[in-house]
Amino acid sequence: MGSEKEIIVKTSAQIEIMRQANRIAAGALKMLEENICPGTTTMQMDRWAEEYCRDYGAVPAFRGYRGFPGNLCVSVNEVVVHGIASKKVRVQEGDIVSLDFGTLFKGYYGDSAITVPVGNITEKHQHLLEVTRQALEFGIRQVRVGNRISDISRAIQTHAEKHGYSVVRDFVGHGIGSTLHEGPEVPNYVQTDKPSPRIVEGMVLAIEPMINAGTHKVKVLKDGWTVVTADRRLSAHFEHSVAATAAGPLVLSRREGEKIA
Repeated sequence: MGSEKEIIVKTSAQIEIMRQANRIAAGALKMLEENICPGTTTMQMDRWAEEYCRDYGAVPAFRGYRGFPGNLCVSVNEVVVHGIASKKVRVQEGDIVSLDFGTLFKGYYGDSAITVPVGNITEKHQHLLEVTRQALEFGIRQVRVGNRISDISRAIQTHAEKHGYSVVRDFVGHGIGSTLHEGPEVPNYVQTDKPSPRIVEGMVLAIEPMINAGTHKVKVLKDGWTVVTADRRLSAHFEHSVAATAAGPLVLSRREGEKIA
């Protein structure tokens, strides 16, 4: 997201507050996953997420951020990220919906995303979701002190491309803390034109592979936010906020009962 920002290392106490922020984000996403059905409007999802967040004492992080008009990024089928909720858009049987939600709790942010099926989806659709979810898990495993950010990028890119998919390059993961987007950038592909930072204890990273069924190229629609695949083929998006600890990666935004690769 934009130019490289300062990398801010967190204390264990700060990471604990971020764990609470991320648990609220995770709970909201799990609730949405359980309640989405054919005919649900994307605006209804936005309202559910906001209500859940506020019920747990947090504030939705995205509304008003850089002018974003919603609480929830809700991106259907070929929409990659930053889809804006609408009363007019109803999800249909067979759709896939990416849900990206952020929270602000006691001065620290949580950020997580999932892509969910609406009713029954094709095996082809399901495979894209599964590979993207696995790519995130492989990326998370590289969050080890002494590794480089590029180790995360390589793990994600390798897994996605092995299955014939492409990795979005225009949008990347990021550090997170008392601001929503901090350094370092966490690309989902290996950048060879600049050095990759070392992972140090106390870093917290929002890792978020965006994987397309077709081309990696994307377009931003006239609303200035909605990002779609250039060829209008499907895209999936999964995200976790992960702390680097001496004992290895600590996933702050795990959902209850979540499948781990």
